Amino acid sequence: MTRSADRFALIASSAVGILLFVVAVAAQAPQAPATPPAQPPAGQAPAAGRGPAPAPGTESGWATFQGQCVGCHGVVTPIGNAPMTWAIRQMTPERINAALQGKVHHERTLTDIQAQRVAEFMGGRPLGSKDKGDAKDMANRCTSNPEMSDPAQGANWNGWGNTQANTRFQTAAAARLTAADVPRLKLKWAFGYPNGMTSNAQPTVASGRVFVASDNGYLYSLDARTGCVYWSYQQGSIVRGGPVLGRVSGQGSARWAVFVGDGHAYVHAVDAQTGRALWKVRVDEHPVARITASLAYHDGRVYVPVSGSEEFNAGQVDYPCCTSRGAVVALEANTGKEVWKTYNVDEPKPWKKNPNGVQLYGPSAGGIWNAPTIDPARGALYVGTGDAVTPPESPLTDAVVAMDLKTGKVLWSYRAVSQDLFMGGCNGPTRSEACPSPMGPDFDIGNSPILVTLPNGKQAVFAGGKNADIYALDPDQNGKLLFHVNPLGATPGTFGRGGRGSIVWGGASDGQRVYYGTGAGGLSAINAEGGSVWQFTAPGLSGRGNAGLGAAPTAIPGVVFEGATDGQLFAVSAADGKQLWQFNTAQPFETVNKVMARGGAINTSGAVVVDGMVFVGSGYAISAGASGGNVLLAFGVD
Repeated sequence: MTRSADRFALIASSAVGILLFVVAVAAQAPQAPATPPAQPPAGQAPAAGRGPAPAPGTESGWATFQGQCVGCHGVVTPIGNAPMTWAIRQMTPERINAALQGKVHHERTLTDIQAQRVAEFMGGRPLGSKDKGDAKDMANRCTSNPEMSDPAQGANWNGWGNTQANTRFQTAAAARLTAADVPRLKLKWAFGYPNGMTSNAQPTVASGRVFVASDNGYLYSLDARTGCVYWSYQQGSIVRGGPVLGRVSGQGSARWAVFVGDGHAYVHAVDAQTGRALWKVRVDEHPVARITASLAYHDGRVYVPVSGSEEFNAGQVDYPCCTSRGAVVALEANTGKEVWKTYNVDEPKPWKKNPNGVQLYGPSAGGIWNAPTIDPARGALYVGTGDAVTPPESPLTDAVVAMDLKTGKVLWSYRAVSQDLFMGGCNGPTRSEACPSPMGPDFDIGNSPILVTLPNGKQAVFAGGKNADIYALDPDQNGKLLFHVNPLGATPGTFGRGGRGSIVWGGASDGQRVYYGTGAGGLSAINAEGGSVWQFTAPGLSGRGNAGLGAAPTAIPGVVFEGATDGQLFAVSAADGKQLWQFNTAQPFETVNKVMARGGAINTSGAVVVDGMVFVGSGYAISAGASGGNVLLAFGVD
């Protein structure tokens, strides 16, 4: 009961041989921009090769592919007999890497490590992870698999924001952790992702279990107290968002499913009790469509945000920029059947050509990098949208968009920034005609809107921009702007990214205040009227380039947890921002499953607090200069 890549199998099988032939030709295309060296996680040797290594993980290889491979491998239309991009993406990273390291290796300009990164992006996971990630081979298998209790009952953290409103707030009863307890937090156990390179996906905790995935192509179910592993499910591609649990029927003995989206734009439904596959659906056919964020579950439906990787290096002259579009897809939870799909950009059409004859397309992009926020009372969901890549700009880019839960119809939108056409790869000696002029500031609304119930009983939708601005909108007046503030003291709408701060991955709210990690600006707290309450700047981080507090914060009564790009996890007082606790996750760890592991940057997903324990993944290394890792950490109080 799957809609998978079966129809591509024959083409993908024959494509390896063709790929060997075209590698030498592809190497003559302009080279992708270099990226800084990065270290692999503990236990994983660096790949052989020459020159600096691109950033670890499965991300950076796409920029190289755009710069050196698309001259032969068509993205929109075929080029000769070479396999198209979508066909290569159906192969395993091992097969792609073998082709790139094969008999024409001496004729190409790709270094060994660049070839590995290309294989890992196109295949969707690190080399070798399929054979090493299975739970059956782990030293800490749980001795039994008792029947799960109802995930909706008792203490839990389900999905990105814990609540459907994406507040990232845990009540005192469910947290069972107070401000007085926090200074006594100690590491209880660590779990290593075999062959993982960049740990980003946030865990979901329910029924005494932790459900978590990573870049190694596996989803795991662990015991929350001990870290023993109940089961693993191989989805085959990176998962960057957290799993979400929901009820299902008509699937045999399965009562609850775990839903995850992966780097190939597939949604997987897995029996939460056993790890048995229930269904698998691809929600977008674009070659580099992906699901970056967590899904949302409500009333028998799964809501899926769709983004893409196309703009990374799209300014290369051989690249047919651009055809990807952001979207939200609603699926039936029981079957995976599509109910509706709403794009926030019109269908791309040809608009001009590069001097070398490469066709260009527009409009495009507006990716949705965040988990949908569900508002059952208004029958709506809210998402933040990314920038436009090629014109004409859609009014639904760089915006907060409300959609009807039943039909997907756009109910209202608030556009934070206009004239924001942006793409990478436009700073080399040759530029595509698609390169915007002027280049936009890249001020996405990349984080999940937060539906906040204010002290006066009214509700507002909050969202943050990459210029560190915060917007509060009235959901009862079609998204009318209530206020627009910059907590770092800049004039709203004018503060440039790369200065003092940027809001990328999200915020939290306890109903009294709203908290946002602002990168180099630190952690900011504002009140319900938009007034700045306090700023927390992590000790030792100021003045260190991109270092800062950019991960999504997590709030419990009296405490806010926030991760840093250097791997520090902080807990600060919600009242005044004073530091309560600190732990360095960027170090090697002895793990319960005997996998060599280390932590690194905490830069997207935040901490999860349930039943007296704090869980956090460490090692997000997508951005240049960040430190990779492959570990999930669990803290508790003795």
